[in-house]
Amino acid sequence: MKVSLEWLRELVDVDQSAEDLAETLTRGGIEVEGVENLNKGFEKVVIGEIVSLTKHPDADRLWVCVVNVGQEEVTIVTGAQNLLVGDRIPVAMVGATLPNDLSIRKSKLRGVVSLGMLCSREELLLDASVGSDRSENGILILTPGAPIGENFGNYLGREDSVLDLELYPNRPDCLAMVNVAREVACLTRKKPHLTKWAEKDQVLSLPTDPDLRIIIEDDELCHRYAGLVVEDVHIAPSPEWMQRRLKAAGVRPINNIVDITNYCMLEMGQPLHAFDRDKIRGDIHVRAAHPEEKINTLDGVERKLQTDTLLIADDHQALAVAGVMGGLDSEVTQDTTRLMIESAHFSGVSIRRTSRRLGLRSEASNRFEKGIDVQGIVATLGRVCDLLLDLGAGRPVALVDEVKKIPPHRQVSLSAEHTSTVLGIELKTAEIREVLENLNFRYEEQAGLFQVEIPTYRSDIEIEEDLMEEVARLIGYDRIPTTLPQGDLTQGRRTPEQEFRRRLRKTLAQSGMDEVMTYTFTRADTDAQWGSAKHSIPLLNPLREELSVMRTTLLPGLLDVAARNISRRNTDVSIFEIGNTYWGEEQPLRNLPREELRVAGVAVGKGGRHWLNQSVEYDFYYLKGIMEEVALEFGLKLDYRRAKNELLLHPGRSADIYLQNQRIGFLGEMHPSLEKEWGLERVVVFELELAGLFARMRQTVRAHSIPRFPAIQRDLAIVVSVETSADAVMAKMRKLGGDLLQQVEIFDVYTGKPIPDDRKSLAFSLRYQSLERTLTDDEVNILNSRVSEGIQQEFDAEWRK
Repeated sequence: MKVSLEWLRELVDVDQSAEDLAETLTRGGIEVEGVENLNKGFEKVVIGEIVSLTKHPDADRLWVCVVNVGQEEVTIVTGAQNLLVGDRIPVAMVGATLPNDLSIRKSKLRGVVSLGMLCSREELLLDASVGSDRSENGILILTPGAPIGENFGNYLGREDSVLDLELYPNRPDCLAMVNVAREVACLTRKKPHLTKWAEKDQVLSLPTDPDLRIIIEDDELCHRYAGLVVEDVHIAPSPEWMQRRLKAAGVRPINNIVDITNYCMLEMGQPLHAFDRDKIRGDIHVRAAHPEEKINTLDGVERKLQTDTLLIADDHQALAVAGVMGGLDSEVTQDTTRLMIESAHFSGVSIRRTSRRLGLRSEASNRFEKGIDVQGIVATLGRVCDLLLDLGAGRPVALVDEVKKIPPHRQVSLSAEHTSTVLGIELKTAEIREVLENLNFRYEEQAGLFQVEIPTYRSDIEIEEDLMEEVARLIGYDRIPTTLPQGDLTQGRRTPEQEFRRRLRKTLAQSGMDEVMTYTFTRADTDAQWGSAKHSIPLLNPLREELSVMRTTLLPGLLDVAARNISRRNTDVSIFEIGNTYWGEEQPLRNLPREELRVAGVAVGKGGRHWLNQSVEYDFYYLKGIMEEVALEFGLKLDYRRAKNELLLHPGRSADIYLQNQRIGFLGEMHPSLEKEWGLERVVVFELELAGLFARMRQTVRAHSIPRFPAIQRDLAIVVSVETSADAVMAKMRKLGGDLLQQVEIFDVYTGKPIPDDRKSLAFSLRYQSLERTLTDDEVNILNSRVSEGIQQEFDAEWRK
């Protein structure tokens, strides 16, 4: 928002310089991004009159001019050929620095001293609207009435300064000059001098036009729409003072009608648009665009509209894109004699969507997007009426006002005691009362509790803390003392969950795996394949089709990484990821999804060659060894059972992982039919739910002394059914061996001759040891026999010799 200081001084008594006022506003919470002095470059440029013109004695193309600059006459040498005696022109005196950064010094041209320079439009960075037609390609020729000796910047009205306000979305009210004046008045303790239409309860007394009916078809997109009918319209340039203020605000003057609408928008904050009344056929409709509907906008472009675009239309065609740009078919021209001036309240979301889609940004759309005061719609038309009559631009004859929704006045309670507590400063009730009166907020007070009625133009104030902020910034933030925070110091440390993840990450990395991070979004088909289609959460606006759902499993992202590496000849990959998966319990979501922390890994190829160790194939046993390292790190006992999902995993090289009879994940080689889809070969994967691991991990380290007594080892080979699992046999052995059987390991599995086809051979190593005494062979033989007999009875086992 660009604020003209000259305009602001008309609305409030400002006795500060532009720079000081900028500092005051910034300290009060309205940040000023910069201050522009419009007279910069014109400080030593004055209006002069050509007294005489003579040919230069030594140059055919040069003239020696004697110029009256008010207090004296100076001699200036120029090469311009468009000058006549009596012309009034801008003269840059010695020491001037022009807007184009040209410095003027005393000089001598072909023996004649020149004490300045006559200026052209180009040197002063002025457009063709300044000066007469003879100024083209020469010195700028001013009107005969230009006062001799006056500063040229003052003559152009450039003694003004412009404050560029950096407004945040919570202060749309300061997009209006009247509200900026209110802010300045509060901060400087001055009284504003606003027009009557900026005050409350002003009524515009005009009859209703029986020939103009307004129909709002969607009251969610348009809360109120008013139209001012004007007759006897006279199109002409607007006065110089209005053009000067519009230019200072960055708005290009066009004609008196358009300039009045822009001027009132800047002053009151309400965007307006003027239609040629005679080009409106039938009623005014505020509606959404029809399918395939098009409109020619004022910039001459035909635009195809989507069905959610809000339009202003008559009974036959679209007249304007609401809040964004008018249509060419209803444009005000020199032949216009009647107007319908629109003032409305449109949905900010709708205007923002349409403006962004069409690539059209304007002062009007900016105000609609941030929110306008629905109470100021008709008041702004009242200001338009005053200016139309003052400038002789037209005669207001009727007003049509269609209202769908007007929000009630907000009431906010403010406690003086609570305000003092929050701000950390002791405030008197009289100070808060003074702030509310300076803000011109109506209130009722009882025992330090204020019931405040918030004006409709202050949409940013909704709760008590908002009023506290107003109190703080108006009494001065510098009054709030600087204090150090108080409290007991605590030692910074990781939470148990963070420490668990850190240890897990370290264990996997030390096992030779590389950590990666993938998107939390993935493809719907692969997520349904490895995760849960029922709990998958689709995105409303995905980045691309491959990232259309939130993941319920980590594996698809890791498989993508592996496939990308393999396709680039990085054939040995061992990677893992620790991350959240997201499980929706309903569709559409009404609550936040459930987040599950998981770890997953993918390995394909083999480990690198090393002089000390042989290369290791990345197979089922490679990842199972890493799982055992994880179990050892956290003191867990993992149980491996035959995998149930044989569509994804190889039926003979996979397992489900259990912890205390609860399934926490899986491990295995991917099914060969799926490997082709990913462009991989012999890839092994795992995925674990970390909640179960964390809940059951050993929190403290238990140390055991090294046994003082020797162990006795026995080997046992049996033949059992091929359906019998080695794990079941080992569990039975541990149970039968009791406390003295310290360890059971399987070291051989054999099928083939002379073993029958439906049988297999299992060989185990059993270690017996006591922590209190040396075991005898007889004791161990008795225990070993008991184990052997129990296995024989339980599994129909035969001894293999």
